[in-house]
Parts: sequence; C-alpha cells; structure tokens
Amino acid sequence: MRSGKASKTALRVAIRRAAHQLMENPQILEDPIALPLLGGGHARDMERAMHPVARDFRAFMAARSRFAEDRLRESVQAGVRQYVILGAGLDTFAYRNPFATLRVFEVDFPATQEWKREMLAEAGIRAPQSLTYVPLDFEHKGLCEGLAEAGFDLAAPAFFTWLGVTPYLTRAAFRATLGAIAAMPAGSGVCFDYALSTESLSPARRAIFDRLAQRVAAAGEPLQLFFAPEEMDRELRQAGLQRAEQVGTTELNALFFDGREDGLRLSTADLGRLVVAWVGAATAR
Repeated sequence: MRSGKASKTALRVAIRRAAHQLMENPQILEDPIALPLLGGGHARDMERAMHPVARDFRAFMAARSRFAEDRLRESVQAGVRQYVILGAGLDTFAYRNPFATLRVFEVDFPATQEWKREMLAEAGIRAPQSLTYVPLDFEHKGLCEGLAEAGFDLAAPAFFTWLGVTPYLTRAAFRATLGAIAAMPAGSGVCFDYALSTESLSPARRAIFDRLAQRVAAAGEPLQLFFAPEEMDRELRQAGLQRAEQVGTTELNALFFDGREDGLRLSTADLGRLVVAWVGAATAR
C-alpha cells in the first residue's frame, strides 16, 4: 500500500465477497451490503471472481471474515463494547452491525477511507452513528495514539480484526501493532491472518503465490512479511498475548464447509492461516 493512494487489493477482496453472495448458497458470510457497495463498472472483475479457479480465494475470504465475526460475537457476549477493524478497506460489518451496544472503529489510510466513503455515498449507504473512521498510517503513527484521538477508550477492552493486512507490513510495524493490542485491558482480543513462508508451500501453491505476488507488487502493494506457524507462536508469546489459537484449512473446512451439497471446500494447501488471541482472563468462548 502506497500512502496517499486507495488500496487496490481492498477492491479485489470486495469483489470476491460480492461474488460469494452470488455464487454460493448458503453463504458462509451473509453480506447484503457487498453488492450494493461495489456498484457498477466491475463486470469483468466479477466474472473472473466467479470462475472455478477463483473459487478457493473467495471461499477463504468469506471463511476468514465469518470466523473473525464469530469471535467478535463471543467478545460482545462477554461484555466487549468496542470493535476495531484494522486496515478496514471495504469491509462492510459496520453497516450491518447487529449489536446495539457496539462501537465500531474503522482504521485505514486516509486515501482508502475517502474512496470508500465516496463508494458508500454513490450506493446510498449511510454510515451509522456507531461508526468512527480513524485515518492512520500503520508505519508512521502509533495505533493507540490514533484510536485515542478518535474517541476510543483505551481503558476498556476491545476486539480487533486485522484481515488481509499483515503480509504488506514491515516486521517492525507488525510487532508494534500486536504489542499495542496485547497491552489492552483483559478481555480484549484480536483475530488476524498471515501469509505462510514460501518455503512451506508445494510447487503448485508456490506458482500460484508467485503470480499473486507479482500482481499486488505491480499495484504498489508488495507482499513482504511471512511466517512459519511456530514462528508466529513465538511472536504472540513475545508480544504478551497469553492465549492464542491458529486455524488453517483443516479447521476452517470442519467449521464451515463439511456437509455442503455444492462441494464447496478449501483446498488442502493453506492460502493463509488465521490467529485468534486474547488478553488476560478467558472470554465466554
């Protein structure tokens, strides 16, 4: 992501989310905002996103959002009243938020937020009063500082999601953000995904990764941060997160895809792994 420019990868994720609403029934993630937000002008991109080859990507993106929002629901049931979406892009949760007591903070580059708000206006989608936009460059300003300026209560627990972001960060920015979350009050939590080190990929999966890496680099958003699962475990411990779980293809298939009549499943090779981690005392999970 280049500062000052809207995120092209955020648009790709939104297109796949919208394609999921059209192609799969039942949906892993029910998102009535996805298609209206996208609007017109993306017919070719939608056609590509609905191709069988793209099925794995849209299934994974739907599953990771569903997994994260299920963990958010558990946090809300445990009393959390603040939700922070890091690198929000074109995420739609705030506009379909079912929790009357939940404040939502969308954190992203100013240019991406301006672009999103233009798309929302064109679609006639109004931002709810429970939503606060937080313009922030992860590489140049601390997360806590940016949130506090936006009215976030640093003394109260919060749940964070951080989807589709970490592969584009420097290691220093990743650690600073993870450390800020780990310093939140007990009961806080975070769910994020990360890219696996290329050494762990099969030749076929490496070829797919290389093509993806070339496309996002050409768009000005190069992939630069990767982890092995055991390395991620160390990062979580060093940050001070006391309890963490990693979820891959096997677990996601068991949660969301077993028994589907349409045969929709994630492939055997991980497209990425999900982490959910908590601060302090156990949640209601």
